[in-house]
Amino acid sequence: MSLFSGVGVALVTPFDANGNVNFEALDQLLTHVIGGGADALFACGTTGEPSTMTKEERESVIRACIRKAAGKIPVFAGSGGNNTAEAIAFSRRCEELGVDGLLVVTPYYNKCTQNGAYLHYKAINDAVHTPIIVYNVPTRTGFNLQPETIARLCQLENVQGVKEASGDIDQVLEVARLLHGKTAWYSGDDSLTVPAMSIGAQGVISVAANVIPAEMHTITELCQKGDYAKAAALGFRVNPFVKKLFCEVNPIPCKKALQLIGIDVGSPRLPLTESEPQHTQALAEEMRKIGLLAN
Repeated sequence: MSLFSGVGVALVTPFDANGNVNFEALDQLLTHVIGGGADALFACGTTGEPSTMTKEERESVIRACIRKAAGKIPVFAGSGGNNTAEAIAFSRRCEELGVDGLLVVTPYYNKCTQNGAYLHYKAINDAVHTPIIVYNVPTRTGFNLQPETIARLCQLENVQGVKEASGDIDQVLEVARLLHGKTAWYSGDDSLTVPAMSIGAQGVISVAANVIPAEMHTITELCQKGDYAKAAALGFRVNPFVKKLFCEVNPIPCKKALQLIGIDVGSPRLPLTESEPQHTQALAEEMRKIGLLAN
């Protein structure tokens, strides 16, 4: 069984003018995405800026998401890291908080071997009882989890899903082949949602769904029904906007897009910065084209 099907939202973390977590804005964001049809929530993943948050801040955001979801949709917490012992400790803490699953990113910076990554995940697997989604995003971590290693990891008891965000279509195809009929996997790239679901992905863990949850939900729903033509048509309509969400490092443009539609999630924390004016203008232009902003 898959942990969820459809669109999981890789949530941004709102900050106020003083740089503190803005729980009022977080509640507004959660109302927006849940109302738009989100099938799962992902707190403190890459989009949530966990690397600049304290452990206490991350815990408080995860608790807020669990309260808001109220058991109606699953909540997953980013609990990975490059220090295996710390990743184990925080994964256990997330388990205590009552999350439905753990999103565990590959180790970064250390530059471990494929076997080292396997042993890292095995140590976390052996320390918890909560489902784990393995998260591969080499553009952020500098480490690519090879498809063969992914397949090996999926033999571990608690590894029940994979977020494949390499952006490499050949790798996506190989992951799909190796996991077919065995383990649920999800696209980690919004723009590849339709092709990924056409070859077996259960859905997408989406940045764009912060802003356009209804559209991303509809795309995944159409794919689940096998209507890939309509799903692709909607994807073609929103993909120019989606592309602009990555014109600077995520979540810089996503936070700006949310501000433009009236959800004041604030600025990213340093070393991430506000969107550059020319990028904000290009982003707004694409938002107007799909009706998110008035002309």
